[in-house]
Amino acid sequence: MGYIQRQTSVVILRSELVGLASPSQLSRVLAKLVEAGKLVRIGHGVYAKTRFNKFLKRPAPAGTFESIAAEAFRKLGIDVEPRNLATNYNVGLSTQVPMLAVVPTGRRRISRKIQVGGRSVFYERKRSGT
Repeated sequence: MGYIQRQTSVVILRSELVGLASPSQLSRVLAKLVEAGKLVRIGHGVYAKTRFNKFLKRPAPAGTFESIAAEAFRKLGIDVEPRNLATNYNVGLSTQVPMLAVVPTGRRRISRKIQVGGRSVFYERKRSGT
């Protein structure tokens, strides 16, 4: 856990840890860290650090859903941009708060599931005709 604690980012990719141990050892260590509440699995090979939440009285992800998802996409090399609803809200053109985390992916097809707690990221593709 020392190596992971020293990382400044909240999101840890399994691929970042490959050189530290064999694949089976890495799987065991990550499973133990998840079980101990030090990490939470948010996707295939994607983990987030946790911190103790005094209100829930248990470990919780060490960041907001949006910040963790954005960092995960950045580390995975997936370009994301705010959706029209989020952009309109952020610049004050709308008072409706976007409730779903929808990520526009252009024409690119992404099927990776990112889930933090009970919230998941949904993807919005441009149609080939538009």
